[in-house]
Amino acid sequence: MATLPLHPLSTNSIPKVSLQEISLSYKTSSGQRLLALDHIDLKVNPGEFVCIVGPSGCGKSTLLHLIAGLQPPTSGCVLVDDNRVEGPGTDRILIFQDLGLFPWLKVGENVEFGMKMKGMSKAERREKTEYYLRLVHLSQFKDSYTHQLSGGMRQRVALARALATEPDVLLMDEPFAALDAQTRDLLHDELERIWAETGRTIIFVTHNVREAVRLGDRVVLFTFRPGRIKREFLIDLPRPRHLEDATVAQTAGEVLKELREEINRSLEVEYNEGVRPHVEPGAEQ
Repeated sequence: MATLPLHPLSTNSIPKVSLQEISLSYKTSSGQRLLALDHIDLKVNPGEFVCIVGPSGCGKSTLLHLIAGLQPPTSGCVLVDDNRVEGPGTDRILIFQDLGLFPWLKVGENVEFGMKMKGMSKAERREKTEYYLRLVHLSQFKDSYTHQLSGGMRQRVALARALATEPDVLLMDEPFAALDAQTRDLLHDELERIWAETGRTIIFVTHNVREAVRLGDRVVLFTFRPGRIKREFLIDLPRPRHLEDATVAQTAGEVLKELREEINRSLEVEYNEGVRPHVEPGAEQ
């Protein structure tokens, strides 16, 4: 089997993304102050593919929102290239599970949209649209509408649109969760190939542990609420990887063993009477 040609991780001492003492709390409908994220410290190197896993409610998606600049943390700071994140920016693109494609625009127009907002010339937009549609193998569907495409193809349109604005960091929030297994496996291959060719830094949130091991250089495991980093797993398996590989399954089993502890904690909070979510000291006073 041929080895996938991967770009080397940068040896630059400055992380691409740095989360420093990030905490986030918010007021619930009952008036209590809920601590969602608690003292998150995480550094992501340039060109690294980091996957985040954890039980529902641990703040994985919320963390992506903070990196994207869609909301500020309660305390701590997010840095990109050592610059503090104060709001959204074109250097970071967030891809949601529901994609956010515009059904009234054709595929090429969807890909072009972000570049148009950046004020790129029509000729440059056309050139980049053609390049990124080729990259995701959708050139022949440029003039199709998104409702005419399969779920996997729509996911590739969203990826092309994100890449076309040429962000430094791709933030992906469970992008393949709604896809069938066969389509998901194909998109794993596509994403890995594109990551290798473009050298983008990717932070990928998933509930699927084997998917995280399949894709990531590193898997970061979050605790149940409040979300904290419980453990980081360095995934040094050779690429390309496949979900059915014994080494992928074995490593995923190690991650899942610790994840189950957090899932059990979340079930206790959800189902056992008298067990309450963590609230900050003094929040009820």
